[in-house]
Amino acid sequence: MPPSFPQRLFADVLGAVPEAEVRGDAIIGDVAFDSRDVTPGALFFCVSGATVDGHDFAMAAIEAGAAALVVERWLDVDVPQAKVPSVRRAMGPVSARAFGDPASAMTMLGVTGTNGKTTTTYLVEGIVRAAGFRAGVIGTTGARADGQPVPLVRTTPEAPDLHRLLARMRDAGVEVVAMEVSSHALDQDRVGGVRFDAVAFTNLSQDHLDYHPSMAAYFAAKASVFTPEHAVRGTVNADDPWGRRLLEEPAIPLATFAIDRDADLRATDVVVTREGLEFRLGDLTIRSDLRGRFNVSNVLAAMSLARAANIPDAVAAGGVETVSEVPGRVEVVDAGQRSLVVVDYAHTPDSILHVLQAARPLTTGRLIVVFGCGGDRDRAKRPLMGQAATANADLTIITSDNPRSEDPRTIIAEIEPGAVLGGGEFRVEPDRRAAIRAAVREAGEGDTVVIAGKGHEDYQELAGGTVHFDDREVAREELMAIREDA
Repeated sequence: MPPSFPQRLFADVLGAVPEAEVRGDAIIGDVAFDSRDVTPGALFFCVSGATVDGHDFAMAAIEAGAAALVVERWLDVDVPQAKVPSVRRAMGPVSARAFGDPASAMTMLGVTGTNGKTTTTYLVEGIVRAAGFRAGVIGTTGARADGQPVPLVRTTPEAPDLHRLLARMRDAGVEVVAMEVSSHALDQDRVGGVRFDAVAFTNLSQDHLDYHPSMAAYFAAKASVFTPEHAVRGTVNADDPWGRRLLEEPAIPLATFAIDRDADLRATDVVVTREGLEFRLGDLTIRSDLRGRFNVSNVLAAMSLARAANIPDAVAAGGVETVSEVPGRVEVVDAGQRSLVVVDYAHTPDSILHVLQAARPLTTGRLIVVFGCGGDRDRAKRPLMGQAATANADLTIITSDNPRSEDPRTIIAEIEPGAVLGGGEFRVEPDRRAAIRAAVREAGEGDTVVIAGKGHEDYQELAGGTVHFDDREVAREELMAIREDA
């Protein structure tokens, strides 16, 4: 169901941008930034992008029924216009006002960082539901409003779509929203018009340097959400060096969580097994079916956000126990085989390191990893991922990930120097299915196979287009084929 949209005057919704110059007025019934999505009565944002200028599509939007425009330069058209310094920056606050400021009607909990965002939002959802509230989730695997799935194009949607989604959640009775906040979204003002009640910082490691010019710029994008404009308070992983940097000059009140350092929430007596994890938080024993020491930090992040939402630790602990698995995050593929096979979204040097470190205690035999690197993305991390893999696994099979416009063999060639430095045995198999087949056939009793990089994704992006490919399905099919051959 579409969200309710209180019809508003154009001049009223532009009141969210004090510097706007408004010419004319109209009744606004929707918002859009893509002329193909314009409906009669919509307000159209003429966004100036890197390759496309929305001003060039103003006439197409008007022909589709746009009632008014938000522009950066006056256009010779016969509809009301508002001129602003930046249409992109205006989209968030204007869309928020147009939809009746839905974020303010709910408790908004954000999660930012390189790794752990998705798992943390799933844990927050479990905690919120255990506390008796209706939960909303927005992130990499899509969105859910009180348990009902809502597809998303991006981890963090563009501002008009975000506020439309939040309005839908509000109308569905959602009381608390757990939302992943990406660095791209912050840099591109996609979360404008949202002020989080609390935001968690999970960690920072090399990623997205195809977009951000440096790690400092990447950190600055993440850190920008920890300001009064975007959040009331925050909580930070004190074990992470970038987290500690964030704590040095706080712009908002910050709490901390950690395993190895003193913190407001500190895990002690940590035990990680093949079945899950357990630790102490003060007088409480926290148990989770999630595997890997890094998930202790994710649990702490979720519980710290729960505190910000006034949910008691004991209630939060019960909610944590309800989350048995997160799609594509150390997700077990069980076809009755003797080995342990898991699929994980790890696609950075740090996440490869951590998932292999998590798998090692679960392994009595050999640890095997299958991974590749995405095309048209940060090339500098490719050898680093190769080194992290071969340094921590007994056998690495380097393959294709989402090569996009690049030749998979060129990507693999940039991974290999790091793989050599890591020192462990590795093989190259550009065909991803063949690589997975080789890994699961190689594995015996006590061995663990980690299939890394794509996680929950059910597609592969190739130069010729997108094809269906789900690591979990492929692994299960290949495991079943082994049983049939036996």
